Parts: sequence; C-alpha cells; structure tokens
Amino acid sequence: MKIAIVGATGLVGNVMQQVLNERNVQADEWLLVASERSAGKKLKWNDTEYSLITNEEAVQLKPDIAIFSAGGSVSLEWAPKYAENGCFVIDNSSAWRMDPTKKLVVPEINAHLLTQEDKIIANPNCSTIQMVLALSGLHKEYGIQRLVISTYQSYTGTGSVAVRQYNKERANEEASGNDKAYPHPIFANCIPHCDVFLENDYTKEEMKLVNETQKILSDSSINITATAVRVPVDGGHSESVNVEFKEAFTVPKVKEILSATSGVVVMDDLANNHYPTPLQAQHKDEVFVGRIRRDNSIDNGLNLWIVSDNLRKGAATNAVQIAEKIIENFF
Repeated sequence: MKIAIVGATGLVGNVMQQVLNERNVQADEWLLVASERSAGKKLKWNDTEYSLITNEEAVQLKPDIAIFSAGGSVSLEWAPKYAENGCFVIDNSSAWRMDPTKKLVVPEINAHLLTQEDKIIANPNCSTIQMVLALSGLHKEYGIQRLVISTYQSYTGTGSVAVRQYNKERANEEASGNDKAYPHPIFANCIPHCDVFLENDYTKEEMKLVNETQKILSDSSINITATAVRVPVDGGHSESVNVEFKEAFTVPKVKEILSATSGVVVMDDLANNHYPTPLQAQHKDEVFVGRIRRDNSIDNGLNLWIVSDNLRKGAATNAVQIAEKIIENFF
C-alpha cells in the first residue's frame, strides 16, 4: 500500500497527517507531495523525516491512493494523471465536485456507491459536509422541501493566508500582500463574503451549499438558499439551518433520528446551557447539533444549529474516511 498526500505542507495537509496517525491508517510507503519550490525540503511526521517530492515524481512512483488538498488548479492538472496509473484520487478542492461523472462522497451517507472504477472522488465543501450529515436521516424520514441556511465560518477555512491576516490584525498590525486574504479586517469582525461573488449575487460558497447538498442527497427538487459569513473564530464552522419538511414530524423523533446518525452528536439541554459551540467542536471529528426546535411560522418547519471542526470532518477527516473505505473495499 502506497499513499500520497498532495499538499502536505498546507493547513489541511497538516491536519490530514494528524488524522491519518490518529486513525492508524497503515501504508508501506508514504509520499509527501508539495509544490516544486518545496521539493527536496524535509518534513517530519510521526517521528519520521520525509523529503518532499513533486507531483511529477509522485505519479511515476504509482501510489495506490492519493489524497489531494492543494487547490483546484493542481487537482485539475494532476488528478487525471494519477488516475491513469490506477490510483484512487480523493480530492479536497471544488474542481470535481459537480462533475456528473464523479462521486461526491460523505462516507456515512453514500460511500456504498463507490466502485473500483471511481478513480477520482470528490470531497465536499466543509460547510456542506456537516450540514448534510445532520440532515441525511431526516430527509429520508420526512423529505426536505426547503432549506434556509446562514453560516458562521471560521477564517481558517480560507487557508494559511487568512490565518496570517487574522494573527497580524490580532497583534494590531496591518495585513497586506501575501498576508491579506479578505478585503476587510477579519479580527473582531464578520464578513458576509465567502469566496467570490457570482453573477447571481450569491457567493461561490453559498452556491456550493445549494448544488452539493442536492447532489449528495440525490434530490434536485430541494429548494435551498444560503448566506455564508466569515467570522473570527479559530477552528469551527457553525450553521443556523431552517428546514421545511414535506411530512409532519415531532421534535422528540427528530432528536432520536439525529442521535442515531453515525458521526452526529446531539447537544440539546437548554436548562443546563448545553448546546454546540465551535470551541467545543475544535479538534473533534463529530458533527454537533443543538437548539433543535419547531419553526412555528410555517407548517413542518424546524430550526437546527449545526457545528463542526471545518479542518477535520469538514476536510481532512472526511477525506481519510473515504480512503479507509477504499482500502476496505478494494485492497
């Protein structure tokens, strides 16, 4: 078993190494892949020192699995080259998510759809993963008619440049150039602008929530609208999700379904101020759900508060779980 980590020096790449270690994923050989400017540099992981190699070198070494977290342009160029050698590519960028020939996978929901022919597998967007995991069982039971989503997304989701901007502003320094990810300060601020604006005046991040949710839940009839906000929170995305179901529900049954959903933890004890926050979710792999209550303004309406660590289940852990399924099923 030979596994490549493409983008090993990045924010998600570092978390991926932690998750692989924690979950005891075994390989005979690890290939740590970075950009050409980083090639030859040393990276220490799990008490072993590795020399970083380029994608060109890694492809020639024919890994069995390659987990990508190096951006869309790298994925578009290199994922097919790995796949041509029979490698299973798990891609964390948005490059392949809406390609109709590629599976968009949250293992707890649809890993059973993977076949040996699926050589490029897309990892969904972080904000999508946590929401669909919480909603998947409820959709099966009641049928989702409409979703109204407001996200409160950690600046860490933008990557290392955003982290540098936040740290500079926190230290009362001005961020500029390669240390500036946003058009406004992020420290002590909220920015209703995740990714780029599209022609419909929604951001790319907001439309990911629409399109990816419909694809993962295999239901294009779900009406979805979203507002995505970047917040000065270290390591966790939160979402206020308003759901309109087709069928009637009871709140106790909703809690029962959520509690039975693999990877979901219900935190909903208001008398003891027990509800999810991103601080509690940090460094954990679960999706936490609380503030579960009926929306009395519409028939069959429900409000949920959904929180998860965006760098773990929202990125690295989901990708590693896909790798585990591939190893289990095809090796």
